[in-house]
Parts: sequence; C-alpha cells; structure tokens
Amino acid sequence: MSNVETLPGRGGFGRLVGRITTTLRLSLSKLSREPLGMLGFIVLALLVIIAIFAPWIAPYSPVTQNLPQALQPPSWAHWAGTDEFGRDILSRLIHGTRITIQTVLAVTLIVGPVGLVIGVVAGFVGGRTDAILMRATDIVLSFPSLILALAFAAAMGAGLQTAIIAISLTGWPPIARLARAEALVVRNTDYVAAARLYGASPLRILFLYIAPMCIPSVVVRLTLNMAGIILTAAALGFLGLGAQPPAPEWGAMISNGRKFMLDYWWVAVMPGLAILITSLAFNLVGDALRDLLDPRHVRS
Repeated sequence: MSNVETLPGRGGFGRLVGRITTTLRLSLSKLSREPLGMLGFIVLALLVIIAIFAPWIAPYSPVTQNLPQALQPPSWAHWAGTDEFGRDILSRLIHGTRITIQTVLAVTLIVGPVGLVIGVVAGFVGGRTDAILMRATDIVLSFPSLILALAFAAAMGAGLQTAIIAISLTGWPPIARLARAEALVVRNTDYVAAARLYGASPLRILFLYIAPMCIPSVVVRLTLNMAGIILTAAALGFLGLGAQPPAPEWGAMISNGRKFMLDYWWVAVMPGLAILITSLAFNLVGDALRDLLDPRHVRS
C-alpha cells in the first residue's frame, strides 16, 4: 500500500493546495496584464519594507536637532534637505512611513469587520433590524467624514490613537452599505436556499455562506479607501490633532513647513510628495484588486 493511501485526507489536502496554487497563478497572470496595478503593489511593498526597517535605513535620527544645518537645500548629505531644526527630512519621511502604515492598518482592521458585520446582518435579517442599522448608517453618512473626524479628534484630544479612532468612527458606513447590498443578492442564491433545506442555522448561513461572499467587494472598497484614510490622517496632523511633535507625521511636517514655503520649498513639498505617492499606490492597488476579485469589473 502506498503512503498516499495510508494517509487519510491527503487527497483533499492536495486538492486544496492545488486550488490555492491555481488561484494564485491566475491572479498573477491577470496582474501581469495590469502594469499600473503591479507598480502599485511594488510601491506598497517598498513602503512596508521601509516601515519595518526604518531605524536601519534612515541615515539620521528623525528627532535630533542640528540647528547649524537648519533649512539646508537637498544635497548629497541630505537628499531631501533639512527642516527648520536641522533635522534630515528624508529620515523623518522614512520614519513617518511607520506612522502612515500603522494608521492605515489600524483603521482598516477596525472599519472592515465593523462595516461587514453591520452590513451583512442588515441585509440578511431585513425588517426592523435593517431599518435601524441603515438609519444609523445614514446619520453618520450625512456628515462630511473629514468634519466629523475633526470633531471627534477635537473632543477626545490630540494624538495618534485619537486620530485612528476618529477616522474609524467615520469610515465604517460605506463598508456597511456595500456589504448590505452584497448580502441582499447573496441571500437569494440557490446554495443559500440549499443550506436552509439542510437545516443550517441562521448564524451559520450568515457567517459561513453570506459573509464570505461579501469579503472580496469589501476588501476592494477598503483598499480604495486607504488613500482617503491617509489624506484624512494627514489633515488631522496638519491641524495638530494627529501624532504630536516630535513624531515625524507627514501632515504635521507639511504644517510646519508651510511657513517656509516661498523660500524653502522642500520643507513642505517633500512630505507632500510622500503623501501623493502613497495615496496613488493604494488607488492603483485598489483598481487592480477590483479587476482580480470582482469579475463584473474585468476590463476587455
């Protein structure tokens, strides 16, 4: 008897691995036809690497002041110049990548599950539950997200954690509405009806049959929203409600550099370019994921 025959379940595991491998191969094949999406993935991978190894990559300390070197233009010694305290701007941008990635991941991990659960529960249960959850969602959506985030941040006090909570409180409604729309479609499919006939409980149907089918659309929406999260976090930092000095937060760096914009342009322009490149990369990745995960949006 062969080894394969003596190992129960080996064939099922092999088929699962084969399906995963095939899915990854097809995804990479589709992604290779999206050069902009591939570029976005490369930029985000570089940003993650920079965030992880920032202390070893940065040529200078991001907080140590060197007043004799204040407001030096870009040069071989300081590729992005120095700020008003003589701190190397490139080093501060590198360390600021950690703050940006941390903010995006924290907000996404809060907003994604909350919006998904609220949306699928509203779409699956319907009736009064749907009405209550969606009216609460409409109330939050009726306020401009940036204004509402500013109000929450001002009420709770300045700080990075405050900014994350404020952005999360305003970021879940679009996810909830999207998940509800997907749940309304999925709950009427044949395989959900078959699960009901086999005696599956409502919770089992909700979390094992409906919620997983809504995840791809939610992931795409979250990826597209990440650029907005970065801009909102930068706006809070610009107004002094985000990460506090001397933390190298990009929005705060722009705020500090606006006083020197006419004579020392690099102080504000360099963090602005970092925000632009990061937001663009997330948008490109979101577009690529939409084509990969949602066949309804595949380009001809």
